[in-house]
Amino acid sequence: MKDKIKVGIIICNRYSVCAGGKCLKALHNREGAFSIYGEDEVELVGITSCGGCPGGNIEYAPEEMKKNGAQVIHLATGLVVGYPPCPRINYFRNFIKERYGMVVVIGTHPIPQKYLNVHNKLGTWDSPIWKEIIQPTLSDEKTRLSYD
Repeated sequence: MKDKIKVGIIICNRYSVCAGGKCLKALHNREGAFSIYGEDEVELVGITSCGGCPGGNIEYAPEEMKKNGAQVIHLATGLVVGYPPCPRINYFRNFIKERYGMVVVIGTHPIPQKYLNVHNKLGTWDSPIWKEIIQPTLSDEKTRLSYD
């Protein structure tokens, strides 16, 4: 029997009206950061925004998701690819791990190619920490193009 993993997603407030299409596609197809689940069954138990800068909802949303059974929180790809990327993303990851004892994955869907192109030109992700952050959502070019 396959394991069932319950996840929550926190998106950047800039995208608070997002319908979640790319994240749900990636979850279904096990692409981007969701590739870590392989054949395991995954259930989405919550999705919300960070609450806007400086991320006030980060303090409360994971607790509600945990009450709904979430074992893993995904900080959505929008926090990584937005202009500018969220400067608090590492703090969010560390806070959720420390406060709620949950696994935190940075990313959901693969980085769309158009975002990769611009951020490469800007040098946004040239530092070692950003190279680490984007790794789970980098994917191959064909996959990135399918998320443009």
